[in-house]
Amino acid sequence: MSERHPIIAITGSSGAGTTSVTRTFENIFRREGVRSVIIEGDSFHRYNREEMKEKMADAARQGDQHFSHFGPDNNLFEELESLFRNYSKEACGRRRKYLHDEEEAAPYRQPPGTFTAWEDIPTDTDLLFYEGLHGGVVHKNINIAQYPDLLIGVVPVINLEWIQKLWRDKSMRGYSTEAVTDTILRRMPDYVNYICPQFSRTHVNFQRVPCVDTSNPFIAREIPSADESFVVIRFANPKGIDFQYLLAMIADSFMSRANTIVVPGGKMELAMQLIFTPFIWRMIERKKRALDRW
Repeated sequence: MSERHPIIAITGSSGAGTTSVTRTFENIFRREGVRSVIIEGDSFHRYNREEMKEKMADAARQGDQHFSHFGPDNNLFEELESLFRNYSKEACGRRRKYLHDEEEAAPYRQPPGTFTAWEDIPTDTDLLFYEGLHGGVVHKNINIAQYPDLLIGVVPVINLEWIQKLWRDKSMRGYSTEAVTDTILRRMPDYVNYICPQFSRTHVNFQRVPCVDTSNPFIAREIPSADESFVVIRFANPKGIDFQYLLAMIADSFMSRANTIVVPGGKMELAMQLIFTPFIWRMIERKKRALDRW
């Protein structure tokens, strides 16, 4: 953690909804005049799309049916930790982009599924913002979780997460139900060992819980809407959280535990705005004081 150069990290599985949370933070940054450097977790995968297909096929031929993007072998954990460490000390580091589709790839004149060249991050930022799979990972001598000043988990209940992934991969990427199901099964050991443990290290977790039947996610025709859901918000340390204010501002919310508030699914963005805007105010104020002392 760093007063002078703070880091916010959003961590969650593929299809969990971390991208939507990122848009909420971008709105806060824009409104509050906060200069952020955005880091995409996908850019720290070890292999590009074609290389990953080849590696996966090689693993399958050798009997490894659990080769996935979730585990340490296919990600640059050391490089990500180095970025977080260097930013927290000197507000410096290197990043690249992963080009997901034709639209993203066109300005770089590269094929989709490839990485841009590594480059230095901007030098005039207020904070670093990471969104991806591994913002809270601890593995052997790697401890990425120690650096974020605010670490947020986004983790729908598992059936809802699968429904969201199935819908996205089928409708936006053209995959079949069978192909997406194979991906879910292949990733399961790494999901259990490297994704789930992060949510015990987060400062705040957002877990969307549908109020409709999702018992068989593989036949769901649509994603349950926000109005068909509740969001469970758990604070690791509730000290300083004004729950009475949140309950007054968010209609139909309630406390389920001393550190947990439950809000209607359609009020998730409002809850984030109310919770995290003061966090960012305090973060930027601490930064200013620390730089004045420096």
